[in-house]
Amino acid sequence: MARKYFGTDGVRGRVGESPITPDFVMRLGHAMGRVLVAHAAARGQAKTVERPAVLIGKDTRVSGYMLEAALEAGFAAAGVDVCLVGPMPTPAIAYLTRALRLQAGIVISASHNPFYDNGIKFFSARGTKLPDELELEIEAALDEPLTCVDSAALGRARRIDDADGRYIEFCKGTFPFEQDLRGLKIVVDCANGAAYHIAPHVFHELGADVSSIGSEPNGLNINHEVGATAPKALREAVRAQGADIGIALDGDADRVLMVDAEGTLYDGDQLLFAVVRSRLRHGPVAGVVGTLMTNLALEHALAELDIPLVRADVGDRYVMDMLRQKGWLYGGENSGHILCLDRHSTGDGIVSALQVLSALRASGGTLQELLGDLKLYPQKLINVALSKGFPWQDHPLIGSVHRQVESTLNGRGRVLLRASGTEPLLRVMVEGQDSAVVTSAAETLAAAVRTAVAS
Repeated sequence: MARKYFGTDGVRGRVGESPITPDFVMRLGHAMGRVLVAHAAARGQAKTVERPAVLIGKDTRVSGYMLEAALEAGFAAAGVDVCLVGPMPTPAIAYLTRALRLQAGIVISASHNPFYDNGIKFFSARGTKLPDELELEIEAALDEPLTCVDSAALGRARRIDDADGRYIEFCKGTFPFEQDLRGLKIVVDCANGAAYHIAPHVFHELGADVSSIGSEPNGLNINHEVGATAPKALREAVRAQGADIGIALDGDADRVLMVDAEGTLYDGDQLLFAVVRSRLRHGPVAGVVGTLMTNLALEHALAELDIPLVRADVGDRYVMDMLRQKGWLYGGENSGHILCLDRHSTGDGIVSALQVLSALRASGGTLQELLGDLKLYPQKLINVALSKGFPWQDHPLIGSVHRQVESTLNGRGRVLLRASGTEPLLRVMVEGQDSAVVTSAAETLAAAVRTAVAS
């Protein structure tokens, strides 16, 4: 059964347009609340637990106030208590949901998207993304009328005032006790997002000399020319301040990129390799999960270490699903989602950065030295706007040019066409050993897609 509203990471869209409207979001909270109440009753908890309870956090978008109120109303009407924490990183909600023994966690965020978008992400009681079957159950409940439980059974709301301190201590706990960050000058780019009041404190309390950029959110500037999607600002700040390391988070702080003292940018594939290579000092690594976008050079470098790489569909939820199937601990995406399941139940930009910094401390070298012989192959990604429902998979022009482009690579690269799970875009990616050939091939294929869409 196809999902109607849920994409690869919850429900997302432009604020004021379906489905990100106050009435729909209230119905969404109500639908999930009804599902939680039904599950509690099925487990026989109805007599021992007054009401299920959920945690709601958000990033710094101005629309978060409106959507938070709508969700709270929906849950309360279904008979579910709500705990509110205000602006908090997405992975903080995953952690706090587990720590507080709540039935679910909800994040109001559109991650790396502009401020005028927003979305709703969900975590299970275990701090993991919801399984597909539960999302389908919520979608089915959306088709039922919005009702209200008796007044005595209505959900209540309370605010958790020490959530930021709890999460800061959790992050610090993922860094080895015998290490510290003294002597390191770090610039942290918080993307004017949810980690603006969290990330600088984590690195400072571990001993680093910390400065921050992108730490003055105003509701409209999240991800704007800062953060992991716009790392130029961080590279300039690191060089200008003579810093040793730069750390770029995105708006909800579940992804990370890093910059060295020379201003060289390191993506998720490189940081994942640095962590995995460091973990080998403590024992074997069974395998790593990447995605269809993972650079071919990472696969080859891991093979040199006798570590297999398996590719999942794009999206950290699919990386997580594959890790569970394999029983492995490490995976990620080149966009900066990195999963270290020996440290957290979900991707966490701050925790991932700490794992890289720990590897640096242990090696005594630089980020470049930590990567060894890993050199990423040139990769060109072009996003082409799609009209809703456009049948790009079966279009004869796109198929023909796709085959032509693959032939020009002559077995020394990859071509990937993939529809975005969060935006109306077709991602055209070409990868290979020759940069000029890769760029030309990607532009040729992207032009064919534009022609097909316009015809």
